[in-house]
Amino acid sequence: MNEMNPSPESVDVVVVGGGAAGLSTALVLARSRRSVVVVDAGEPRNAPADAVHNYLGREGTGPLELTEIGRDEVEQYGARVVEGRVAHAVSIPPPGRSRDPRFALTLDDGRRLEARRVVLATGVRDTLPDVPGLADRWGRDVLHCPYCHGWEVRDRRIGVLASSAAAMHHVGLFRQLSESVTLLSQGTDLAHADRARLAARGVEVVEGVVTEVLVRDDALVGVRAGDAEVALDALVVASSPDASCDLATSLGVGTKDVAMGDLVIARSLDADPQTGATAVPGVVVVGNAAAPMGTTIAAAAAGTQAGAVLNAGLVEEDTVAAVAAWRTAQNEPDAWDTRYSDRVWSGRVNPRLPERVAGLAPGRAVDIGSGEGADVLWLAEQGWDVTGVDFSTAGLARAAEHAEDAGVADRTHWRREDVRTWQPDGTWDLVASHYLHLADELMPDAVQRLASAVAPGGTLLVVLHHPDDVAHGGPVAGEHDPTFPSPELVEAVEQADGAWDVTADVVDRVGTGHGPDVVVRDIVLAATRRR
Repeated sequence: MNEMNPSPESVDVVVVGGGAAGLSTALVLARSRRSVVVVDAGEPRNAPADAVHNYLGREGTGPLELTEIGRDEVEQYGARVVEGRVAHAVSIPPPGRSRDPRFALTLDDGRRLEARRVVLATGVRDTLPDVPGLADRWGRDVLHCPYCHGWEVRDRRIGVLASSAAAMHHVGLFRQLSESVTLLSQGTDLAHADRARLAARGVEVVEGVVTEVLVRDDALVGVRAGDAEVALDALVVASSPDASCDLATSLGVGTKDVAMGDLVIARSLDADPQTGATAVPGVVVVGNAAAPMGTTIAAAAAGTQAGAVLNAGLVEEDTVAAVAAWRTAQNEPDAWDTRYSDRVWSGRVNPRLPERVAGLAPGRAVDIGSGEGADVLWLAEQGWDVTGVDFSTAGLARAAEHAEDAGVADRTHWRREDVRTWQPDGTWDLVASHYLHLADELMPDAVQRLASAVAPGGTLLVVLHHPDDVAHGGPVAGEHDPTFPSPELVEAVEQADGAWDVTADVVDRVGTGHGPDVVVRDIVLAATRRR
């Protein structure tokens, strides 16, 4: 990243937080050849601990060492880890016609990023009991998790501080590891059943409130409870993890309580604890920010799963965009010139034209999107003087050849123009267009210009594929207005000069080259200009 360049760097994914969850997410994405930037403030939750445990293959590795290993691994696949904080993040409009999520992020040193996805691996803050000396020993000999630290204090003198309703739960778990467990009651009134459980397991109860953690030679040696000193080697407390952060709030991600039974034990970001999905499209939460009680390996696993889900979503997004770009290219002159290098259509007139023109006196006609000229030739054979308009040079050349072969060259004329920019320079008794499909926002204007080319007393005929007929050559479902015939197209005709009688119908068609029993539907917009 060029720190002197004020323009934002665009990447697939920005991961905020470089712990086990964030780096695991980045690893999966980088190995899937995604561009990934991990922004890390270098303040992992487990930094005070001597080692990470229950992490298969990395048992006993120091937390900072594990982070360095993880950074090296993600960077070898092309992801980048930058030190800093995300000072601001916000959703921004996507480019072009895309509706896919997009985000702008600014780091605390002014560097700017744009991303298609944001992963919040921001962890939690642990709120600890307010006991002098306690916070200084956090993660060393003031502990909270028997699975993270329990083996290391096995058979030692362990005190459990009854600072929350989870104290009895902690007593049971740590009693599994040592016969010398003391409950520091903090003046709570223990239920008779709880006292029975403690007595049965040989757990001593110390009454009174703990007012100080005692330390000697950089090691916890006990606590002061009331006037007494209680000798201990480790103290177990319940922290209150809180994942709330300004960054999540700025992106629209809220928080929720995490409960164990009726007891609220933490606050997480409001995300699915299994997938990390949030109510904000494109924002995913992983690790302790989504599941505050998870261990390091669980956070890494969540990141791995999130990375796979993110990549799959981006693949689908890329494919949809590629299809849209491909379809756009297919509607450009070069693509149609390639198609018309050989015969494309049957050469038969489109069936809606004879149905709707029958009974009209031959006059001047124009066919917009005339292609290889089948409709132009049919009209000329009925006595019409016809102009074919198309943007394909190859299509017009083939149509002119067909007119010569059919003996109607004297009644046919050919003009190379693009209907997207075509402006009629006269009027015709019949203006026809078959199966011209532009983007939704372009169709009403195109239809209005076609209508403006109709002479008083003349006829407009616009025939479109029904959007649901995807399997038979129609447009992809969802690309066009599902309410057909579109009222916008009818309004476009009525807003053209003159007075109009307009009809719009859906008509079945068979024998289209897709098989004799295949039925497709045409959208038929027909209008007569009264004056």
